[in-house]
Amino acid sequence: MNPHLILQLISTHARIVYPCPNQAASRQQSQSIGSSPRRELLLGVTEFRIHVPHMTMLLNALSINQHAHAAGLFQMPPVRLNNRYYLVRAGESEFETKGIINTNPVTKTSIDNGLSELGKRQTAKAASKLKDLGACDGSCWIWPSITQRAYQTAEVIAYANNIGRSRIVPEYSFLDARGLGAYEGKQLADIKEVYTTDAVSPNLRPPPYTDGTPNESVADVFVRVTQLMSILETQYFGDTIVIVSPDSDNLSVLQAGLIGLDLRRHIELAFAPGEVRLVDPLSIPIPRPAVSGLIKCTGKLPQC
Repeated sequence: MNPHLILQLISTHARIVYPCPNQAASRQQSQSIGSSPRRELLLGVTEFRIHVPHMTMLLNALSINQHAHAAGLFQMPPVRLNNRYYLVRAGESEFETKGIINTNPVTKTSIDNGLSELGKRQTAKAASKLKDLGACDGSCWIWPSITQRAYQTAEVIAYANNIGRSRIVPEYSFLDARGLGAYEGKQLADIKEVYTTDAVSPNLRPPPYTDGTPNESVADVFVRVTQLMSILETQYFGDTIVIVSPDSDNLSVLQAGLIGLDLRRHIELAFAPGEVRLVDPLSIPIPRPAVSGLIKCTGKLPQC
């Protein structure tokens, strides 16, 4: 419950009781908070009383507020989703057109990280597909990375779907392209080596690089996108949210987490530039029942 509303309940229904030197102690004078002079409030307060029925209302409101906070705890795969999600990979960038790996966040707002001519056409198709799917019928929220190509993609989507710019919410870190460390500046074809390592363990990182480019494992990306989903699921309810990522790995790892797929297999969910996918609630697995009671061992130790 809004804290201001709680204070309003208190100020409306509380009574402050003052001592009356000219009357018996049993005959105390009371008046509401809203009409009490400041000097009397500072010097004459002896009791602060809230009528019991309204206290019950207040405690119920606080209880509801606590449940709201508990609902904000987000785990992968989720028990349920409060919103409808579309995942969009931004159109191809100038760096990608040149076949160069660029993941250093220092350059994410540079012109070369903006949409190439091919990327602009891919983005137009993505925006058109979202319109055909009715993604933003009745409005939606668009959450792009501030990486140049992702934000440009978000602007095209907003324009094509008649969404005001106030509905574009830039994301400053959780949707950064996956940092590939020593692969920075190499050919895009070399990224296959990273995915070969990913298939071994989600905790293995690319080699570090001297220019400060992050070298992130799949598990590192998973932490970022889980934090993003926690924010979205807490901040919105019953809304449509379009997530725009500059690369594929953010989205493939996110989708793998949502459907409970082994993170080592995230490459199976790779996104092409400009690709759009709806997160299908039916693809989210039913939570397994908690294990309770004692587990009986029928074999000999340590084979149990």
